[in-house]
Amino acid sequence: MAMPKRIVSAALYAGFVCSSQLIAEDEMVKSIMELRSDVEALYTQIDNNKETYKSQMKSYALQISDNEAQINRQETALKLTKQNIEKMEKKLESSGSATVDLKPIIDEAVTALEREIRAGIPFKVDERIAALHQIKSDLENKNITQEKALALTWASYDDALRLTKEIGQFKQEITLDGKATMAKIAKVGSVMMFFATPDDRVGYVKQNGKQYDYVVAMETSERDQIIDLFDALQKQIRTGYFTLPNALLTRGVNQ
Repeated sequence: MAMPKRIVSAALYAGFVCSSQLIAEDEMVKSIMELRSDVEALYTQIDNNKETYKSQMKSYALQISDNEAQINRQETALKLTKQNIEKMEKKLESSGSATVDLKPIIDEAVTALEREIRAGIPFKVDERIAALHQIKSDLENKNITQEKALALTWASYDDALRLTKEIGQFKQEITLDGKATMAKIAKVGSVMMFFATPDDRVGYVKQNGKQYDYVVAMETSERDQIIDLFDALQKQIRTGYFTLPNALLTRGVNQ
């Protein structure tokens, strides 16, 4: 006996519905599994980010501590410079009348300042020392009086102190890769010094024991920071917040 068409159609429809439900449930299970996998991946990423953040904060804390220590040493060097000036003042006071021979005092002051210039930031070192030698030469040849030589020496000390606070852009010859080249210089007091050459190399002065080296910045972030500093100084902007490479210089007087 043949099955009625209506019953066959209903059976087929029921089978189709069941099949559709199974497919939908399977897709839902897959979706849930994918969501669980995504959530687990997010938790893992969060944990990794936490560890990275902790490491960065630790690194920043160590860098801040190191910078503070270096700044304290630089401040100590500045105090020593002021002490040298005070010593010269006391010697002048004890020298009495103008008839006293001032040459030994001048020689001692010039020698002390020359030693400080050679030990300090490599900013126009040859020019500054040549100016001191000129004072001694003029005094030896009696082209200037002792009083004049003393005044010029005193002015040189004032310039040395001014340079510790001065922020600006200059030009001077530097030695890079064993070759002398004229470069723009960005000087931040006596604690940092950056350079930019005509061939678009930029970098900073790095202290290496008792000498200073010119280091070319290779990282994009450091290059951008140095370029921004030169741009600001070119626009006569000398105050504000600047992010710079860690290039603090710490050598000072009597080191």
